[in-house]
Amino acid sequence: MRPCGHAPGPDDEADLPFAPCPECLLVAFEGAPLLPPPQPQPEAGLQQRAAARWFCKYVLRLVLPLACFAAAITLVAAPGPAAGKREMAVDTSERLKRLRELMGSAQHNVAAYVVPSEDAHQSEYVAECDMRRGFISGFDGSAGCAVVTMDKAAMFTDGRYFLQAERQMDANWTLMKYGLPGVPTWQKYLTEHLSPGTRVGIDPTLIAAKEGEDLRRALRARGGGDLVAIERNLVDAVWAAERPPRPRNPVFVHELQYAGEPHAAKIDRVRAAVEAEGGAALVVAALDEVAWLFNLRGSDIEYNPVFFAYAVVSAAGATLYVDEARLADAVRKHLDGVAVRPYQAIFGELGALAASVSADKPLLAGPTASWALVQALGPERVRIGPSPVTQLKAIKNAVEQAGMRRCHVRDGAALAGYFGWLEHELVHNGQSRKLSEVDVADKLEELRRAQEHCVGLSFSTISSVGPNGAVIHYHPMRGSDALVDIDQMYLCDSGGQYLDGTTDVTRTMHFGEPSDWQRECFTRVLKGHIALDRAVFPDGTTGFVLDPLARMPLWELGLDYRHGTGHGVGAFLNVHEGPQGVGTRRAYADVGFHAGMTITNEPGYYEDGAFGIRIENTCLVVKVPTKHDYTGGPGYLTFDPVTMVPIQKKLIKRELFTEAERAWLDDYHQKVWANVSPLLEPGSLGYEWLKRETEPM
Repeated sequence: MRPCGHAPGPDDEADLPFAPCPECLLVAFEGAPLLPPPQPQPEAGLQQRAAARWFCKYVLRLVLPLACFAAAITLVAAPGPAAGKREMAVDTSERLKRLRELMGSAQHNVAAYVVPSEDAHQSEYVAECDMRRGFISGFDGSAGCAVVTMDKAAMFTDGRYFLQAERQMDANWTLMKYGLPGVPTWQKYLTEHLSPGTRVGIDPTLIAAKEGEDLRRALRARGGGDLVAIERNLVDAVWAAERPPRPRNPVFVHELQYAGEPHAAKIDRVRAAVEAEGGAALVVAALDEVAWLFNLRGSDIEYNPVFFAYAVVSAAGATLYVDEARLADAVRKHLDGVAVRPYQAIFGELGALAASVSADKPLLAGPTASWALVQALGPERVRIGPSPVTQLKAIKNAVEQAGMRRCHVRDGAALAGYFGWLEHELVHNGQSRKLSEVDVADKLEELRRAQEHCVGLSFSTISSVGPNGAVIHYHPMRGSDALVDIDQMYLCDSGGQYLDGTTDVTRTMHFGEPSDWQRECFTRVLKGHIALDRAVFPDGTTGFVLDPLARMPLWELGLDYRHGTGHGVGAFLNVHEGPQGVGTRRAYADVGFHAGMTITNEPGYYEDGAFGIRIENTCLVVKVPTKHDYTGGPGYLTFDPVTMVPIQKKLIKRELFTEAERAWLDDYHQKVWANVSPLLEPGSLGYEWLKRETEPM
């Protein structure tokens, strides 16, 4: 059997070093991921297979040994990030051994243990002390779930992280590429691939309540298995004294001049929404929702201005569960009228809350409420559904919208200065292959932090050269990062946190001479970006419906990308915000767009081992006048980009561009120049770069 799964053919040569397969034209190097085989057109199939057999039989035996010898020389001589997954992998043998000892103890007696990515608030990004999945596996991407049994360890993650996970995990782990044919979800893996009757352990604070109940029901239905709530997290026990401490950073007030609405008014709106749904109270677990509701911010999670807290809103009032020692006098004064209780007290007080309200009214909880929280409330009393805070927070008020526009202009000035500096260093100052991915990312952070109201980054900068650009959520590490090379594509995805908003922008650049294929791929990504940006659609249209607009230019060539096309962005809050989004997720089919929402527009294309392309603007959803109004009232919407950074024209294959697309780009660049140039010193590198890059096509 070949590594790709096809049976050997009569023309196979036993002495070929890498078992090439003429059936799928795939040379499977040991340890490399297998890609889905290309499907030849029927009329070309015989010729293609014959050519492949000739190629494998006569060429590979000569070329591959030479190529491998040359590659070996290159890897020894040139340090870089692509030297294979074992270079960056963490040895997890001892960690897994200790975890399995705890799993098999009489106290726990579980045959499998689940280690999610999330914290007790179902946060996408977590504090260091909550990076349990990263500790046990070595894989530190923001999405994934580990399942450890007595003889296996499986990591489930999606296409954004396939390459990263392969590099970071050692041989103890099997990568389960969620989304590919035949790969189950981690829940299906537990319920359908493990032995009937399996007891599965999990920390009940780290799984959403509905997900926990559904999984327990499925396990019990299959031979008497069970989902066992283990209150003391077993990974924490393995981590022991090496586990970082829980943050206790001060909480501060998000001033009204930036928030645009007093927290008392927000609480009243939430209370009205709870009453409209027939609920007695709402339990708020998501950290960004708590921060938004009380006009407070913190720094407990890197890049996310949130703090560890819960909240309860009822007719009787509002309660904030937080470590009181972190509240300065100004914050206590700000919270006048809000009851403040210790953070962990919520688990002991929810039962009393349930007993204090009418039994015929449910207690409402959002989808981020943990299994442990709902058990404390009493599952029979709880209705889990979309949190009203999520929807209210998603629609930015006039002050927040104005702040988002202003901070993106300042952010654009930082990026103009950055790209002007980077181009000068690489092209004119002889620094090509002398500056690393981290070096230049640090320079960008320096320029961004110099902007008014900037308090930091909104996520770790994705500064990626050549093949690293194909790792969708690549994170450069000093010492293993690549050198920036004018002969390779450079993808930079970055963002800042400002008191008046949050930014997220991606630009792909080439500082030398791009290939024709790179230009074609870039142009098709840009065409999809423009198609989505120009869309006019009825109020309430979903991102699931709009997503194909961004992919069609790639689909025409049989290409695609393995990530969503857009996500909401908070107002000095999390860079990823729901419920709205553009993509193929089922959840995006249930949430319509409304004026005041934010969304990113970020199609891409990634060629493993070669380059990555992404073009991302943050946009506001705005009303647009139309000649007619078939909706009868709600009207029509479009996306208005607030990101103010030029898109490199050098990478555009102009014969693929329509006149309408050229007009869009010229108009966008005119807006960028008009907004950003006043913030730059005339004659500076950033000013001159911006001037040139915003000239009409």
